[in-house]
Amino acid sequence: MATDIDGPFDYTATGVLGDQRTTMLQNELHLRDKVGHVKTRGFELPSSNFAYGLPYDRRDFTAAHALRGWNGNHVVGGGPRKAKSAAERNFMGLNKASIAGGLVRAPENSDYRATHDIRRLPFDKSEKTSKMRTRRLPPTVVFGIQSRPSTPIFDLLEHKYQDKWIKEKQNQINAQRSADLKRRIQSAPAASRGHGIIYETRASLLRTYQNPVQPAPLWQLPRFTKSAKPHVQTFRTNRAKSDAFSNLEVDKIARRGDFGTGIYEPAQN
Repeated sequence: MATDIDGPFDYTATGVLGDQRTTMLQNELHLRDKVGHVKTRGFELPSSNFAYGLPYDRRDFTAAHALRGWNGNHVVGGGPRKAKSAAERNFMGLNKASIAGGLVRAPENSDYRATHDIRRLPFDKSEKTSKMRTRRLPPTVVFGIQSRPSTPIFDLLEHKYQDKWIKEKQNQINAQRSADLKRRIQSAPAASRGHGIIYETRASLLRTYQNPVQPAPLWQLPRFTKSAKPHVQTFRTNRAKSDAFSNLEVDKIARRGDFGTGIYEPAQN
């Protein structure tokens, strides 16, 4: 006769993961889900005589414990002396020394480290702290970037910056004129220096005249300057072309437009 009471192994993977054993009831991976029930997850609590927390540091306060550090020499402070920690090996110095000796391969470098030893200099923490504490900043110091001053609106409205720029330019022009005049006076003959200002004559202007030189043409690809020629030539000869342009120069005086190619202007009284 079947009963409604569930057995302990009814919701386990019995037959799939082995026979029934008590460890199945403790391993969550071996348990099946109950329909309409929440999974029960937790750990078993220890017995009632279990004490939670960390144990106390029990020390045996004996005569040997009280007299530790008294090995014939009295230690200042009542405690044992701390052994000095061995300095660390200076691997950078070892690498540098091995390369200087011509050892560049990894096995040679390992053999050099095994037969040689270089230690780093001892580091004093108190010296570092003393150096760090020497710098003292005033309590009113402010870090960051200084704020930009406000824009002088009245100076902008009164055009003071414009007047200042014009005045500076005028001073530069006057200084340049004075320098040019002084240089011309010094370069003039001694007989004419007493008159002060030296006026230019036609002969002096002709001496300083330079023939105009046409600027070099813009660079073009060789194929456009040699082989590429226009397919259509409107003017039959160069003379016809020059005559047409000369007529245009004369005719554009009575025409409108920036280039003188517009309609004719009416006669004005």
